[in-house]
Amino acid sequence: MATFSKYLTAKNSSIAGGILLALCLLKRRRRTGHRDGKGGSDVVLNAEKDAKKDRAAVDKVFFFRIFDILRILVPRLLCKETGYLILIAAMLVTRTYCDVWMIQNGTMIESAIIGRSSKDFKAFLFSFVKVMPLIALVNNFLKLGLYELKLRFRERLTKNLYDQYLQGFTYYKMGNLDNRIANADQLLTQDVEKFCNSVVDLYSNLSKPLLDIVLYIFKLTSAIGAQGPAVMMTYLLVSGLLLTRLRRPIGRMTVTEQRYEGEYRFVNSRLITNSEEIAFYNGNIREKQTIYTTFKKLVDHLHNFIFFRCSMGFVDSMIAKYVATVVGYLVVSRPFLTPSHPRHLHSTHSELLEDYYQSGRMLLRLSQALGRIVLAGREMTRLSGFTSRITELMKVLRELNAGQYERTMVSQQEKESESAEKLVLVPGSGHIINKDNLIKFDHAPLATPNGDVLIRDLTFEVTSGTNVLVCGPNGCGKSSLFRVLGELWPLFGGRLTKPERGKLFYVPQRPYMTLGSLRDQVIYPDTHEDQQQKGISDHILKEYLDNVQLGHILDREGSWDSVQDWMDVLSGGEKQRMAMARLFYHKPQFAILDECTSAVSVDVEDFIYSHCRTVGITLFTVSHRKSLWKHHEYYLHMDGRGNYEFKPISEETVEFGS
Repeated sequence: MATFSKYLTAKNSSIAGGILLALCLLKRRRRTGHRDGKGGSDVVLNAEKDAKKDRAAVDKVFFFRIFDILRILVPRLLCKETGYLILIAAMLVTRTYCDVWMIQNGTMIESAIIGRSSKDFKAFLFSFVKVMPLIALVNNFLKLGLYELKLRFRERLTKNLYDQYLQGFTYYKMGNLDNRIANADQLLTQDVEKFCNSVVDLYSNLSKPLLDIVLYIFKLTSAIGAQGPAVMMTYLLVSGLLLTRLRRPIGRMTVTEQRYEGEYRFVNSRLITNSEEIAFYNGNIREKQTIYTTFKKLVDHLHNFIFFRCSMGFVDSMIAKYVATVVGYLVVSRPFLTPSHPRHLHSTHSELLEDYYQSGRMLLRLSQALGRIVLAGREMTRLSGFTSRITELMKVLRELNAGQYERTMVSQQEKESESAEKLVLVPGSGHIINKDNLIKFDHAPLATPNGDVLIRDLTFEVTSGTNVLVCGPNGCGKSSLFRVLGELWPLFGGRLTKPERGKLFYVPQRPYMTLGSLRDQVIYPDTHEDQQQKGISDHILKEYLDNVQLGHILDREGSWDSVQDWMDVLSGGEKQRMAMARLFYHKPQFAILDECTSAVSVDVEDFIYSHCRTVGITLFTVSHRKSLWKHHEYYLHMDGRGNYEFKPISEETVEFGS
């Protein structure tokens, strides 16, 4: 053991560590290259696509991106965010001066101890005791400013993004039309929080060292000359450029980490949302495999990320801490180890000792400040990853609000070969005309957002008072027709004449029950203030519930302000009838009823349809019940092969359904 320990020196350990780091990095590069070369052309294309999407580095693009976001975080010169920025800067300056005073006062205390001067020792110690509350107050005001600034930045950015996300149907389009953002919920919550925290931390971690550098350079220049600080600044520049180059993968790896985190959250939320269906299928084993597969992708990436950060931590520590300290010792020692140096030609031993303590500590603080500047580059590289994701979200939101979206389009080659005329699909190329009491499709193709054509040329006209029954097999285009009517999907051509959005109401098979009171379920999406402005009293709301035989719910709850988890409290049939009461409250010109009475008895259904005609609501109904044909004047039948017929219902009409 003794024979072995004599070789275990600091020098040999450093050499061994460097060789091990180089071998690990070489092995990782070879493994990556082998994996990329094994997948073939498709894998290469996907890798190139991901690399283009995940590009995140500290370059001019990053600074342009961060500047655009900062204009949101600090919208004007005179705002609370500016006040907190000034507060943090003031506290940082004050703390820097406190550090300088602490160095000088500590040196004097130590000199008094070594010189055995009780009077000076008590005087300088009492000065330290007097200043302690001020230093503690400065530190806590700095923390207050940092925490408040993080929260206000998050509030600004979150509200800005949600204003765009919830503008019109953008929230729907992002998940159903555009396929660039996979996990918007994570971007709007976790990534925004991490970005704001990272920005504020970077501001603090850069401002304090920069202030320290300026102040200590000024003090040291007057003490040991300008050569020493110049050497330290040169070292900062060289080491900073080197480490910035080595840290470039951190931005891309941060983007990938957040994407995998989003995928992992998505599969877990998907399990919760569809738990009943999965339980009926006994799909727990299959779902566990899916979750484990997604989690393994995240864990494998985090393992690689941790290894890379550990490797870079070794390099950072060597360059930014220890080598910087060595350079500091070399610089501070020159005036003392050079006998002919003019500064100490006639200095006594105590003067040399006091000057060394003061200059040495200042230079040590300067080297530490330079090290923090170099290490702040690591935080900036990680910030570039969050900035890339936030910028991508903002870009997609702007384009969706402008009517643009990107989606993988299906190939129409086979369909075009069977058709004599080629159909060119351009999203949003159709013309929508807003007109009351009329719905008219004029040579409009019915197609999905990814370009799958369901009907090449759809033409029909419906005026108020003419109920239409829409029928056909699954996948024929019934729901697609309603999504185009509701302007959820783009119109790929032709003209569509329809009322404004607020005059067209959709009632789905599984109605949505909002968070809130019993009143909120009836008037959704209106608020209580909207109800009062419309002049609709709670007594009229009670009549709407009585019309759909739900008056007993108000009697049971005792108040319109009763708050429950209405998705669980109400049965399937009660939720469908609540949606019909909501329809009576809004009184639109046209209503789309998509199997919305499948859990309602025939007699209640018959009364609901008769009441709709009484109050003047024109219906588009999707249903498989023959009992509903008598409430409609026309039917629109789609066969699922691109053909349709729009005809009046007569005694000779063959009724579909059961």
